[in-house]
Amino acid sequence: MFIEIEGTNLPGRSCHPNVTGESYDNIHVGLGINQHPIDLFPGDAPATRWRVEVRAIRSDDGSFDFRGRFVHGPRGDRFLYLNWVNVGPDGSPHLFRRAKLTLTAIDPGLIEQAVNTNGVLACTVNLTDAKGNPSCARFRPPDITWRVVDGNQSNEPSRWGEA
Repeated sequence: MFIEIEGTNLPGRSCHPNVTGESYDNIHVGLGINQHPIDLFPGDAPATRWRVEVRAIRSDDGSFDFRGRFVHGPRGDRFLYLNWVNVGPDGSPHLFRRAKLTLTAIDPGLIEQAVNTNGVLACTVNLTDAKGNPSCARFRPPDITWRVVDGNQSNEPSRWGEA
């Protein structure tokens, strides 16, 4: 199945997210493969959109487990990363913050619906925290909402993660 991630409310290109006062002036967000970001969007983009292929595997107990290039974490706590980086003058990204989209927290009924209908499991995430900085840690409602959308829609995402 495919998972589509739409990020909204981006924090802008600069921030001061830690107590040491360190500032970042060219922030971007991308899908994370461990600490490596791909498919970067600037922090002042109007929105982001990524689509990745994830295998949903039914376990013996009826629950789902997840596999794929972008899937991280141990069984029972699988997630996708969004990596926040500051892009240096030489173009190299420097990771300073990450956020997790917890797959094991998704309503199993939505996963079942996506698998059975060849739908896309889609989420919308708020990319700015209460302090105006890039969101980090685990996304929790109301900062993340999940739904199933028709997999045949021609709504092409802006970026495609390679599965």
